[in-house]
Amino acid sequence: MNLVFHIAAEEWRYWLRSKLALSVVALFMVILAAVSWLTAQHMHSASAELAHHQAEAEEVFVSQPDRNPHRMVHYGHYVFRTPVPLALFDPGLDAVTGKAMFLEGHRQNSATFTAAGSGGGVGGLSWLTPALTYQVFAPLLVVLLGFSTLVRERESGVLASLLSQGVSGRKVVAGKVLALFGFVCLLMVPLAISTVAALIQGESLLAGLALLGLYLVYLCVWVGLTVWVSIGFRSRSAVIAVLASCWLVFTLVLPSVAVNVAAVVTPLAGKIETELAMLTERQDVSDGHSVNNADLERIKTALFQQYGTDKLEELPVNIRGLLAQKAEQDLTAAMNEYAEKRMAGELRQANVLATHGWLTPLLAVAAASRSLSGTDIHHYHKFLRQAETLRYDFVQRINQVQVEQLSYIDDINRNKDEASYNRSRVDASNWQLLEEFRFEANSAQHRLEKAGISIVMLFVWMLFLAGGLVYSGGRLEP
Repeated sequence: MNLVFHIAAEEWRYWLRSKLALSVVALFMVILAAVSWLTAQHMHSASAELAHHQAEAEEVFVSQPDRNPHRMVHYGHYVFRTPVPLALFDPGLDAVTGKAMFLEGHRQNSATFTAAGSGGGVGGLSWLTPALTYQVFAPLLVVLLGFSTLVRERESGVLASLLSQGVSGRKVVAGKVLALFGFVCLLMVPLAISTVAALIQGESLLAGLALLGLYLVYLCVWVGLTVWVSIGFRSRSAVIAVLASCWLVFTLVLPSVAVNVAAVVTPLAGKIETELAMLTERQDVSDGHSVNNADLERIKTALFQQYGTDKLEELPVNIRGLLAQKAEQDLTAAMNEYAEKRMAGELRQANVLATHGWLTPLLAVAAASRSLSGTDIHHYHKFLRQAETLRYDFVQRINQVQVEQLSYIDDINRNKDEASYNRSRVDASNWQLLEEFRFEANSAQHRLEKAGISIVMLFVWMLFLAGGLVYSGGRLEP
């Protein structure tokens, strides 16, 4: 073992003498610092802005004056999804999915206000994040530093001398791997700092440690690949050509192919097509404005039997509010069915894309990173479901106000004249019914479970390359 550490130390001495390691680390740190600063500025600004808008939307809603209850159903309310702590490192899908939604009766609106449109403010670098820097550029630095580890020893004759003295080829390989592993640990320092910052903001320790371990394994995969290719070729040009090709294929070509494959294998209906189909189905569902005769007669019969009268104006409740509740319930069921189908299709696409992690480690680490950071498709869907739950709840509560506090006579005559309209208003204190909306990531345990298969993929990659190194190290030739 002392010999392995000695070989690793000699490799580091060479790097430091040539200033190669220092130059590579400095380059990476400069790139990462710039990207991290831009991302942090954007995320902090977005978080503060969205939190402000959320508080403002809640204040504006509850401060509305006396109104007709159904006017408040259409007045609606906004909810905003503020970034979770680890989004500072990996914004994931947050950059392309909506962060705000307008909630109103009879409709499920799309999430809006994506960050994709704000790229001009950072000089066109909005697509580059700290996570993407680690996924794409850190492997390139490992390749640049480690491609010549064994080739250089062959060219100088040191490898032949070591092997002739009885030094095991596996120990030589282990020393080179250990040297590159030390370099990888150095590259992990900025990520560790980002993780600590996320912990201060309330992130789970388990999620932070899992993210650190994830990227450590990912970069170790590239360490194994770099040394393995260095073993198999005798010229520096051949090694760098093969490794550069691997980097291009694994980080650029295969991910692009995988995205196209996922879109072809699991196509999704477009927004217009989906909405037309839903509108066609909703023709048979009352929206609370055009009353469904079957619903009206059924509710009337039940109310007349319950209260012992046969006149709507003598009922102690407003049947129009009850009809609005029934209509909202039926509409929501129909809209949720289409929403769930859409989300199921998006999940299938994401799963097809994730399975390509068996072909390229970048897709495996990217999928796991988004899951652990709380910025994956599951968290976007969680926001949509939470927003819909809040929408349905507040609409039905307002409908209940119409049932209990607005008489049937005043309701049907509200457009007769100004005095009738004023009588159809209810007290503003009824708007104090909103539940505070604050989006939070799933538990760290849940996120780790979602990232499980992608983490397994990375470990399989690492074990495969470790086996290749052990085998090739035993057959190492000068």
